[in-house]
Amino acid sequence: MTNGLKTKIVIFALILVLCFCGISTAAMLNPPTAPSLSGNIPLPSLTLGVGQADTPRDVALTLQILALMTILSLVPAILLMVTSFTRIIIVLGFVQRAIGLQQSPPQQVIAGLSLFLTMFTMYPTWTQVYDNALSPYLSGNITSQQAWENSIKPVRDFMFRYTRQEELSLMISMSESPRPANQSEVPTRVLIPAFMLSELKTAFQMGVVIYIPFLVVDMVVSSVLLAMGMMMLPPMMISLPFKILLFIMADGWNLVVMSVLKSFTNIP
Repeated sequence: MTNGLKTKIVIFALILVLCFCGISTAAMLNPPTAPSLSGNIPLPSLTLGVGQADTPRDVALTLQILALMTILSLVPAILLMVTSFTRIIIVLGFVQRAIGLQQSPPQQVIAGLSLFLTMFTMYPTWTQVYDNALSPYLSGNITSQQAWENSIKPVRDFMFRYTRQEELSLMISMSESPRPANQSEVPTRVLIPAFMLSELKTAFQMGVVIYIPFLVVDMVVSSVLLAMGMMMLPPMMISLPFKILLFIMADGWNLVVMSVLKSFTNIP
């Protein structure tokens, strides 16, 4: 299906939704009356238009709504950048590929488990954000600027805790910014990519450790098949049940999840 055809389908579906909403709204505001003697049935009308703002406040409110919608569209990216989601989903993906299972468990299950483990590991940080920023701001005790400063500080502390010095030095040098004297002088735009690079490095190190026992099983099975002269039989077909059995007997999921959670030192 071409992009032009997809665009036409989306526009057509949007028109249908708008028409349905207009018909439903008109039906609620103007209940249908009994048909006239001439047999004509009243039909609702749909009117779409852009009006002129009466005050500058109307324009500011519209811009705020637009900014809020933009921020909501960036929530998945923010989840990837400033939380433990990156490390967790990569490690779980290594487990799936080390065993040799391509579609089991499904990617939706891996992503869902990673999401809930992220909520578990980030709970202390989000609690500080709520207590120090969101709750006082909703109560009207602090301004929006103070709420932003109080909310970004716990997140920055979390990222600093798991950012390696090498990655942070790399991003500072690449940004050509002055060498910071302390953590408070490190810009957030420099801290976030350094944190993501550190998370990738840590996740790959854990993935290598996960791969080793399954690689040993593959080597043993391949050696046995080669010694028996069964060179035409795929070693993967024989080693897969043994790797699954090894993972079950070692209580693999509990070990992997416990290792991932303990890699975040703020988790008891």
